[in-house]
Amino acid sequence: MHNNSTRRLNRQDYKTLSLAALGGALEFYDFIIFVFFAAVIGERFFPADIPDWLRQMQTFGIFAAGYLARPLGGIIMAHFGDSRGRKKMFSLSILLMALPTLAMGLLPDYASLGVAAPVLLLLLRLLQGAAIGGEVPGAWVFVAEHVPEKRIGFACGTLTAGLTAGILLGALVATLIATTLSAQSIATFGWRIPFFLGGIFGLIALYLRRWLHETPVFTEMQARKALAQELPLKTIVRAHRRSVIVSMLLTWLLSACIVVVILMAPALLQKTYGLPAAQTLQANSLATVMLLIGCVVAGAAADRFGAGKTLMVGSLLLAGGSACFFYVAAAAPQYLYAAYALAGLCVGVVGITPFIMVKAFPADVRFTGISFSYNVAYAIFGGLTPICVTFIMKLTPMAPLWYVLSLAAMGFVLGGWLLRSDRQPLLNQVSIR
Repeated sequence: MHNNSTRRLNRQDYKTLSLAALGGALEFYDFIIFVFFAAVIGERFFPADIPDWLRQMQTFGIFAAGYLARPLGGIIMAHFGDSRGRKKMFSLSILLMALPTLAMGLLPDYASLGVAAPVLLLLLRLLQGAAIGGEVPGAWVFVAEHVPEKRIGFACGTLTAGLTAGILLGALVATLIATTLSAQSIATFGWRIPFFLGGIFGLIALYLRRWLHETPVFTEMQARKALAQELPLKTIVRAHRRSVIVSMLLTWLLSACIVVVILMAPALLQKTYGLPAAQTLQANSLATVMLLIGCVVAGAAADRFGAGKTLMVGSLLLAGGSACFFYVAAAAPQYLYAAYALAGLCVGVVGITPFIMVKAFPADVRFTGISFSYNVAYAIFGGLTPICVTFIMKLTPMAPLWYVLSLAAMGFVLGGWLLRSDRQPLLNQVSIR
């Protein structure tokens, strides 16, 4: 056996965690940079004589296609991750992201290619979706199977923080380009720069991942001939339904909280309360940094206090921090920075989600179990959350808060349910090794 569960993180563990987090951040950057330049991409890749609303809808349709491709790409890559090895899929996912991102930067526009331009853009976006579908679950499994068992929460929380840092990096690059180039320059060539950067950084991250080793858990299963004997997805659906349901509910908590509090909030604050765009975006950057810290804290707390207690306390903090943020935005915007920072920190409770998921599935089908649960739930809830919140806002401007409070209540109940796993195995709470 390669290590015991009580040793401290060593130099190799930190190297593995750093390279996994760096690659994950760059993949998330590549995946979301599209949305920051959606307006100019729409102008370049669709006819000039169509209505503006139709152009915008088609552009966001291409962006959304990436989310729809996540489940299929993730399940296929997870199947081979469980049968052929974690490291191979970990490297493939970053290659599948880097090359399409680079190609997007080089792709001729509608004026040059005609209708083929948006079709090719859609195909590249689908490849990006497939890549991110394999990257996120694969990264969680990879680090969890490398570090000591008593440090899995910290490792998964740190990795989740790294993924979120990719969103922050995308926002910073978009802001830098918007402030240094003219609108004409951005329309001509400037929008291509972040795609070039993403592709190049991705290939560098791929090169660095060469120095990672296959996980000891997979190596041991291979040596003992203990790999899954049937289709991993079939095993998941037949024997681990309870774990799938819990993982999907936790993914709802993770995806919806980030979508509402981090991604949607700046636009909502500007539209609903008339706050300046610069102020909301600056506060949003601060909240995102605090979210990174919150993910690491939540993961470390799970190692020490267990998943149930951490999720219950985290859910209460999520409810309190979100309520403070939305009420301050409405009544006392001079305190927006502090309130948004607090909300971002409290949303960090989502950092516990991968810790629970990697412990919910046995090693031989772990990659597939997490990938199926996470990607299917993310495709559903990540896509429906903005629609649902926007619809409820017709009834009350506090709709985003009520949505987050509902999720916090669900998290609290799930935490209480998981707390009982100390006395009986509600999930498949076997050793990660």
